[in-house]
Amino acid sequence: MKKKKVNLRDIDPKEHKGEHSHDDGHNHSSQEELSNFRTYLPAIFSFVLLIAGIAIDYFDAFPFFKGWIRVVWYTVAYIPVGFPVIREGWNSILKGDFFTEFFLMSIATLGAFAIGEYPEGVAVMLFYAVGELFQNAAVNRAKRNIKALLDVRPNEALVYRDDDFVSVNPETVEIGEKIQVRVGEKVPLDGILLSEKGSFNTAALTGESKPDTIAKGEKVFAGSINLDGVIEVETTKEFKDSSIARILDMVQNATARKSKTELFIRKFARIYTPIVVFLAIGLTFLPYFFVDDYVFRDWLYRALIFLVISCPCALVISIPLGYFGGLGAASRNGILFKGASFLDAMTKVNTVVMDKTGTVTKGVFKIKEVVNKSAFAEAEFMQYLMAMEEQSTHPIAKAILEYKADGADLEATEVSEVAGKGLKGTVNGKTVLVGNKALMTSNSIEVPSETDSIVESIVMVAIDGKFAGYVTIADELKEDAHQAIKQIREAGISKIIMLSGDKDSITQQVSKELNIDWAKGGLLPEDKLNEVEELKKQPDIKVAFIGDGINDAPVLAASGVGIAMGGLGSDVAIETADVIIQTDQPSKIARAIKIGRSTRSIVWQNIGLAFGVKVIVLILGAGGLATMWEAVFADVGVALLAILNAVRLQRMKW
Repeated sequence: MKKKKVNLRDIDPKEHKGEHSHDDGHNHSSQEELSNFRTYLPAIFSFVLLIAGIAIDYFDAFPFFKGWIRVVWYTVAYIPVGFPVIREGWNSILKGDFFTEFFLMSIATLGAFAIGEYPEGVAVMLFYAVGELFQNAAVNRAKRNIKALLDVRPNEALVYRDDDFVSVNPETVEIGEKIQVRVGEKVPLDGILLSEKGSFNTAALTGESKPDTIAKGEKVFAGSINLDGVIEVETTKEFKDSSIARILDMVQNATARKSKTELFIRKFARIYTPIVVFLAIGLTFLPYFFVDDYVFRDWLYRALIFLVISCPCALVISIPLGYFGGLGAASRNGILFKGASFLDAMTKVNTVVMDKTGTVTKGVFKIKEVVNKSAFAEAEFMQYLMAMEEQSTHPIAKAILEYKADGADLEATEVSEVAGKGLKGTVNGKTVLVGNKALMTSNSIEVPSETDSIVESIVMVAIDGKFAGYVTIADELKEDAHQAIKQIREAGISKIIMLSGDKDSITQQVSKELNIDWAKGGLLPEDKLNEVEELKKQPDIKVAFIGDGINDAPVLAASGVGIAMGGLGSDVAIETADVIIQTDQPSKIARAIKIGRSTRSIVWQNIGLAFGVKVIVLILGAGGLATMWEAVFADVGVALLAILNAVRLQRMKW
């Protein structure tokens, strides 16, 4: 089904101003209630007439309720619920699709009228209509999480033009323009924070209710709600390329990618339906040649029952709904599947391969240890080091500059870079070397042997030709890294592997700390791809790869299921991965597997329920032991049960 996309140019920004919010909300609520009433009105009308007609028939209260009056009464009851189905069946026939559930329901109910079973004909259509209403209600419930995402789509942007902030459509804002966001407003486009700091509610984007505090120069994502003070942001992307726009587009189209089960059932229904129609025709006429007391009306009635029972509504409705429920439940948990097929694929994964940096670690360097071997105090030693690192843009330099050192800041002069080794310069009149062991050795500076066993990244310092000390730098594990590995194992994953571009010694240390089965470091993106391709050659291995979605793009695309961490900040992740963990938490991986399995379990429960009940009632109907009422249960009743079963996904906890 194609989704209607909203063009923001069609939205009047004035309708979304704060001063109109109360009235707009009230009107919207009233219109929604009126719309719901109109939706249910045909079914309510038919139900009242049907119950009244059955009561009159049963008690024989009105002698005139006979003949054409009775026919007209039930016809009036039939039209509100029957006409839409007949129209759908007719439209399908015009398109060349004869054997649909609409065709089956139309033939069965009109046939019931033809043989005088008016209440049963109305009942079949009424219960079918009620089933459709339940289906729509269930779908709307499943869509609620996706609608929450759609609601964060910003409607206006305050952009700085002609010495003033003016309200414009976000689609008209260009890269590099300055926008203002007031308290309680949504950030309209991705950008860099120009204000000193900001606090944002990103719950609709990440599923996390905890406010996110951003410092000056850091990224701000469209759809975040500003919580504290007026802020200014410099845009880095156009509206159509913003993270929220890309995610919304992906979520809205997720159901277009069908699971194999869903595709199979739809193909099955197309073959199954014409077979049922011809069997019903045979059930009507063939007994004439084999039964002595053949009565056409009786066998036609059995055939009509057979048609109603065999209608594939329960399967065609409940299976896609099951997958849609799974997609909605996943999005509520901060996990975006790009389609139902990947919910299925997650259930088959038995080997998880993961990157290190940005997946189980924060990807942010921190000083782990300061070892001072100089005559200076530690604070002064760090002042020399920081003065040099101020001249560098390396991530390790940024980590060192976060150190809080007492005393006056020193300034480095005559700084030059020694390729592949480090920096050389003058601080406070002293010659300072900052870099790796190769830099020290090339300048004839003796390095303590204790540094040889250090696994982490190490920055050595020499002052006036003497070794002064070193600083170790390490990437921090994410808070839930240990929990993530434990839960992945509990989910039944037999093998966990780590592949990293970081040094092999660091990769092995992290792997050992997390109790990962096997690890390999020092890999280029193509090396990771080769390792995963080798794994895939093993017949029983189903691989899911988890990475940060940038340098891991080739592996994400090649693996059975590609899972991207921190997808909000990565265009490549959104494009390449099959599953996106919005919250950047590796513990959500096990949850994604469990949601996939729960969805598949409910889908197969629905398949078993539908087929089991239908086979039993079909046999009873062909033998004349089931009436149209049992047929209604076998079709609409089973569909309702399947829908209610699918709705359970919205209440499950993983």
